[in-house]
Amino acid sequence: MAGGAFAPTSGGKEYPGKFTFRVFFTCLFAATGGLIFGYDLGISGGVTSMDVFLKDFFPDVYQKESSVKPSDDQYCKFDSQILTLFTSSLYLAALVSSIGASMATRTYGRRPTMMTSGLLFAAGAIVNGLAKNVVMLIVGRLLLGFGIGCANQSVPIYLSEVAPYKYRGALNMMFQLFITIGILIANSLNYAFARLIGGDMAWRLSLGGAIVPGLIILLGSCFLPDTPNSEIERGNYERAKDLLLKLRDVDNVDEEFNDLVEASEKAKLVKHAWLNIFKRKYRPQLVFAFCIPMFQQLTGMNVIVFYAPVLFKTIGFGSNASLLSSLITGFVNMVATFVSIFTVDKLGRRKLFLMGGTQMLICQAVITIAIAMKFGVSGNPGVISGTYAGAVVAFICVYVAGFAWSWGPLGWLVPSEIFPLEVRSAAQSINVSVNMIFTFVIAQIFTTMLCHLKFGLFICFAVCVVIMSIFIYKLLPETKGVPIEEMTIVWRNHPHWSKYFDEDDAKLETSKPKDIASA
Repeated sequence: MAGGAFAPTSGGKEYPGKFTFRVFFTCLFAATGGLIFGYDLGISGGVTSMDVFLKDFFPDVYQKESSVKPSDDQYCKFDSQILTLFTSSLYLAALVSSIGASMATRTYGRRPTMMTSGLLFAAGAIVNGLAKNVVMLIVGRLLLGFGIGCANQSVPIYLSEVAPYKYRGALNMMFQLFITIGILIANSLNYAFARLIGGDMAWRLSLGGAIVPGLIILLGSCFLPDTPNSEIERGNYERAKDLLLKLRDVDNVDEEFNDLVEASEKAKLVKHAWLNIFKRKYRPQLVFAFCIPMFQQLTGMNVIVFYAPVLFKTIGFGSNASLLSSLITGFVNMVATFVSIFTVDKLGRRKLFLMGGTQMLICQAVITIAIAMKFGVSGNPGVISGTYAGAVVAFICVYVAGFAWSWGPLGWLVPSEIFPLEVRSAAQSINVSVNMIFTFVIAQIFTTMLCHLKFGLFICFAVCVVIMSIFIYKLLPETKGVPIEEMTIVWRNHPHWSKYFDEDDAKLETSKPKDIASA
């Protein structure tokens, strides 16, 4: 299969390997783990904007919303901590499960953890679809969260380890692509069920439908191999080499196999990855394991995704119209992700980060001005014209596109590729945990912040985009085209991070691996 849009890059060692159908479909099926995260992001915001759902489970919110007149403060009509707990409880569960999943991926492999994610997510879907009270809703959300934590822990690592290094960026970004597909499917179902079915069945079908993406990753993982890195880590050398030969579709993989084994031998010397990851030599990568997922959430994108219907209702759209608007932004999100897939291994990670950040900043400034001019600080917009509402949606779409081809996929790609094997699972757990912590916090306080900060909320997100763009420009080295087990060299040669490596580290990284290719 030709490279085409998946253009190879070079840097560091150059292991032989082709872009084959086997590699593509292996990564494609693994990346469907993103469906469960995306489906939940899209479905929860839509369901909480359905009047019948609010009436059944959050009558106080429904009463407050239905009694708000156009002349009242529109910023505060959805301000409810119980309602936001329904959305945000999932992310606490995902945080907890990602820690356990880090140990599972190292001990039992990436594939079993992916299967577990699908099983837990499907179980949560059943509980939510049959929910009779708020307690059942929260229990279902927790099960969904456990599944998402396992998937977000295992799938990005799986993709980075299976993909040939020349195409790692594009293949890893399929995880984000399936997140956006999940969001689009959820938005479509919310709109269709609310418009065509209505009543209790609308929200039950939306929430219960989560069983489908759960079963897809569960059954799909049954037919996938584990990664060569994981097989070597568990002592299955022959199986790992056979798998590597099939994935690379070449006659000789000795150099790559030797480097993987050497990395595994180093990893076995690390008995407590969670303690070792805080050592000085891992400090540069650790900074990014914390900061990238934190900044990814502080762009405000997830506010747009899972509160889009609520946000659009706040700026004057009706219930079904708000669902349609979020469907449009979901479509833009998915399409724009292809831009990153086609360009990440050509332009590199840094350029996409910076260009996407600039696009988001401009759109946030325009959206802030538009909302401030119409709503002011009183929250009373008067009559909202179709032209005004359409313009706001248009700029939100451009903002979503900027995120979808930069911070969205790169937020999962970069942390999964920069750590050495001995601490990779623990590092990915930190990445997922930080992501879930900030997703939880923003989900929990968004409606309160909107109520008190008014349009100033979008100014806060704009300031964050400026800070994180400067952070990337100054501190992130380019990682495109660098083999995953050679990544430490990039950090050692960076003008800022080189001080964290001593001479012994340099000798260790440049020493030749033992010849065990015949193992």
